[in-house]
Amino acid sequence: MKSTIATAKLSQLAESPFTSVPLANIRAGENPRRYFDRGKHDELVASLRLRGMLQPILLRPAPEPNGGYSVVAGGRRYRAAIEAFGPDGQVPAIIREMSDQEALEAAIDENDVREDASETEQADAAVRVLAACADDRAEAARRLGWSASKLDRRLALANLTPAVKTALDERKIKVGHAELLAAVPGDKQDKALETILTSGIDVAKTRELLMRVTHSLAAATFDKAECAGCGYNSARQCALFDTHVEDGHCTNAACFALKVEAAQSAERVSAPSSAPAVNGKPEAPAATANKPVAPAKGKVTATVLAAKLTATRQREWRDAVAAVIVESADHLRVADLAGSFIKSGTAVGFEKVTALASEFDVDLRQHWRVDRDFLELMTRDELKFVAKECGLISHMGEKQFAAVVSQPLKTMIGTMLNAPGFDWAGRIPSSMSLAGNYEPPHAAEARPTSAITKD
Repeated sequence: MKSTIATAKLSQLAESPFTSVPLANIRAGENPRRYFDRGKHDELVASLRLRGMLQPILLRPAPEPNGGYSVVAGGRRYRAAIEAFGPDGQVPAIIREMSDQEALEAAIDENDVREDASETEQADAAVRVLAACADDRAEAARRLGWSASKLDRRLALANLTPAVKTALDERKIKVGHAELLAAVPGDKQDKALETILTSGIDVAKTRELLMRVTHSLAAATFDKAECAGCGYNSARQCALFDTHVEDGHCTNAACFALKVEAAQSAERVSAPSSAPAVNGKPEAPAATANKPVAPAKGKVTATVLAAKLTATRQREWRDAVAAVIVESADHLRVADLAGSFIKSGTAVGFEKVTALASEFDVDLRQHWRVDRDFLELMTRDELKFVAKECGLISHMGEKQFAAVVSQPLKTMIGTMLNAPGFDWAGRIPSSMSLAGNYEPPHAAEARPTSAITKD
């Protein structure tokens, strides 16, 4: 449905006086759209050559040192005009002074009215407008000229991985596929997409397969208070999308397993002692009976450690996202907004931080690395887990690392950080990754961790 607000805005612009501007003085602006149909482009080029450009494009003065103008609305016509008329050609244009935010909203308005922007392009644009509105959804919906429900649906699609977004933009999958995949953690989406594309699975079959890996929340024994507003709760998905799994299910298997494990651990800790009787009398409790029960050996897992380090992970990602937004001159002027991400107590939900991290292609390697403060948050067994997944044990050898483990904890951490020939730079433990997987240095991504050896 077309936005009446967007239509009114563009109608006002259409009535504005326009001038003829040389194409050589125009450069492409920032467009919410990512995918352009080559066939439609060729048709537009032919039309321009035959009839000329009948509708002016919207420009704003470009900042120095390049000067000239940048396209706000009419990017497809601008690209076609370059091909049809060459750089010496001229096109009709309306020139307006605009801020970055005003330009973004005008570009979204045009795509809304023309109904040719994909759902994911609208989703990414919605994330940016919401960020500029300091997470005020009512204000973001007003600026976009959308209903609150449309804004919520588009923001939910912002959780799609780049590969899934591209597949939907290019219409390789249907909106129903995307709505189902948006309810799945990012590290599972690309694998599911590959299966959908290679096997030609339709929406109904995709829903059936997804139901097999969900968990009923009604049968869960842990406290489900946190699940009420979770994006992986199908109750929320039912309210947003036409296509969804059955109500009352969790689509994040890793999180569900973590909560089950935590609940079981709590039960073991609080369970009364069942000491055997001696000479018909109960045995006296040991001196340590009231101390917390240590987790069973070998119980350290990626999900357990990630849960423990949630606050650290979210704080570092907030800082990284804020830094990238401030440094991105080609994006919105949101230096003030960035401050809201630096403090972990911000009202901006971490879901939005995750979406912005994807939108701005934030690489945590450029902003954070394993250090003493990070390692000192862990137990000895947790340190061993991180050392193994990051390749340190493979680098040192099992026998030599066993000697390191026997050292006092602070000495062990120092030895790990200063192991000869081993560099922690660029290694992101699974507990710090948004996807929940270990991320190696860029140069090492082509080879498994186990292949990293001494220099």
